[in-house]
Amino acid sequence: MRIIGVTGGVGAGKSTVLAYLEKAWRARLILADQVGHEVMEPGEDAFEKILQEFGREILTKEGTIDRKLLGDIVFADREKLEKLNAIVHPAVKAEILRRITGAGSYDCVVVEAALFLEENYDAFCDETWYIYTNEGERRRRLKSSRDYTDERIDQILRNQKSHEEFLSRCTCVIDNNGTAEDTCRQIDKRMRR
Repeated sequence: MRIIGVTGGVGAGKSTVLAYLEKAWRARLILADQVGHEVMEPGEDAFEKILQEFGREILTKEGTIDRKLLGDIVFADREKLEKLNAIVHPAVKAEILRRITGAGSYDCVVVEAALFLEENYDAFCDETWYIYTNEGERRRRLKSSRDYTDERIDQILRNQKSHEEFLSRCTCVIDNNGTAEDTCRQIDKRMRR
């Protein structure tokens, strides 16, 4: 089974690439952000560890973790953010590896994560694709699709890997600056290798 990691900056078009891989190549998609939400659900190990660290005050009336409240807490205190990451990231990685192992009927599994390189997801992928879109196009997309301000975009971009860092760690570049057809042709070519 082929395991492909997909990464790139915000607004690069990773979701479009993932949707095409799933539809055209019948790839099994594993999204780390989605897995992260699932491992924080009641009954999961990470849920209990988070409650031990942050207290029951972070729960909603329904008994789930109030993500906004928890986010406000950890983004105001770097040490607390590191404690949360130390609980969640290993749980996410373990669950992703479990899902890869259980994806037997698929020829290809695609793993996408916001902190793909930071968390070394590339260590268990056969190849890592960098979805590249120039900053101007990314800004345009973020303004139109997410209604982000220039200030919000600047803040996000400052905290992401540079183009050079992505290039140094990835085995393939998918240039997503042209048309959707151009991008799909690059994906098809890479998938046939």
